[in-house]
Amino acid sequence: MYLPGGVPSAQVDRFVHDRLPPRALWPVMDYAVLPELAAYPPRLNAATVLLDQAVAAGYGQRPVLHYAHRVWTYGQLLEQANRLARVLVEDFALVPGNRVLLRAPNTPMLVACWFAVLKAGGICVTTMPLLRARELAFILEKAQVRLALCDTRLAAELEAARARTAVLERIAYFTPLGEGGSEDADLEARAARKAATFANVDTAADDVALIAFTSGTTGQAKGTVHFHRDVLAVCDCFPRYVAGTRPDDVFCGSPPLAFTFGLGALLLFPMRFGASAVLLEQFSPEGLLQAVQDYRATALYTAPTAYRAMLPHVSRYDLSSLRQCVSAGETLPLATFEAWRQATGLKIIDGLGSTEMLHIFVSAAGDAIRPGATGKAIPGYTARVVDAAGNPVPPGTPGLLAVRGPTGCRYLDNLERQRAYVQQGWNLPGDVYLMDADGYFWYQARADDMIISAGYNIAGPEVENVLLEHPKVQECAVIGAPDPERGQIVKAYVVLRNPAEAGEATVKELQDFVKAQLAPYKYPRAVVFVDRLPRTETGKLQRFKLREAETAGPLPEKK
Repeated sequence: MYLPGGVPSAQVDRFVHDRLPPRALWPVMDYAVLPELAAYPPRLNAATVLLDQAVAAGYGQRPVLHYAHRVWTYGQLLEQANRLARVLVEDFALVPGNRVLLRAPNTPMLVACWFAVLKAGGICVTTMPLLRARELAFILEKAQVRLALCDTRLAAELEAARARTAVLERIAYFTPLGEGGSEDADLEARAARKAATFANVDTAADDVALIAFTSGTTGQAKGTVHFHRDVLAVCDCFPRYVAGTRPDDVFCGSPPLAFTFGLGALLLFPMRFGASAVLLEQFSPEGLLQAVQDYRATALYTAPTAYRAMLPHVSRYDLSSLRQCVSAGETLPLATFEAWRQATGLKIIDGLGSTEMLHIFVSAAGDAIRPGATGKAIPGYTARVVDAAGNPVPPGTPGLLAVRGPTGCRYLDNLERQRAYVQQGWNLPGDVYLMDADGYFWYQARADDMIISAGYNIAGPEVENVLLEHPKVQECAVIGAPDPERGQIVKAYVVLRNPAEAGEATVKELQDFVKAQLAPYKYPRAVVFVDRLPRTETGKLQRFKLREAETAGPLPEKK
């Protein structure tokens, strides 16, 4: 099989290649805008560049992964990945292009498995640890995955998923550090008998490296396809030109490696620059702060919700090693930015990215940060704001964000969504922004979060940002609820810091607070107090579930 440009593919299993959208539906991709991107050769294996070449360059004894107060070096990771790659090829008969499902929390063995799959020319399908059998079965069917590598502690749901579908033929189990301790850990037992060398498959730059499934903020997950070239491209844009990543950096964060934000922050970015990362299996505010202190982390990557949750605890930890904090996953509220800066002295770098684009494409750091703005299109990318017809709108005019660069959306076997996401060569992530005269992008709402009430357009996140400034509010979500007179009304679901304060008096207090900050027509005419909000495993708010609940009956109020 030949890829565009006449380069032969190494992936003899054509399943994914055959289910990519037609080239006419791909976004425009420009690799010549940065010297690093233009220098990629036509044949490229991302594992070779990130791991094998790092060891060849003398990084073999440098730490790469910190986990449970243990350290793996680049050399140790390479040897384990090589052994696992041999298992895949010699024991499991993997051929280039086969998909391999990876299921584990953030552990060194998950990283080794990820590299082993790429080395063998396979395609990684890494899944969130909290996914249930129904969701896993959907992914197995969609990507036609016959082999899975799974942490022994997460066996139950994967076995239940296998019972739902005839696709999955084999599951091999492992433990976090690949040191045994479980009679079910057959993968590491096989690996221990293999040589620590492996000849990486000579993949093309445009061969498929991974399928990342979206986290489901707008409904059923969608598979997004990324090439070996894409894996390196995201490393050579944001961390190189915005974050300024250094070899002595120690990355720390909460996102799972199955979430492309976490894949970049805790694997790709540090390894591209010879740095290291701290792997945490679960998030808690105190646990993340403790990890920063214990490992002297220099770069913290997490979501706005996590920064807000950590605020009450920061004074008890030594965070002096931190030189940068990065937020992504959802828009960063100004109130959270200011509170974190006041508490730590650090400005949070807001980053806008998407699973479809693999990582961040709009951001700003240091003195270039304008509080409240997401930032500018980062080097390598171009962004603009367009109207419904795809025409650019003047500065200061709200419209749909349109982006293009070295990465872009290619859905797996989903032409309907492809046509919606990519239009006229531009990626449309579904965000309403306005761009000012200096090229800064200011978030307004998700396109599907815009509320139309009595003829007024109201951005739900704008109301949320104000509510989050109220001292009684821990979390909130604002949606449009059906109303016979106004079409929709603004409805706020609120998690209080002190649930005992739920009641009509607090409802009025919050309504008056919003009226004092925004045009009166934007205030929430309905306020519901709840114990928690629906979120994806990556922390993204699932407003669509709240909207669905309105049609089936509202969520139960906090009593």
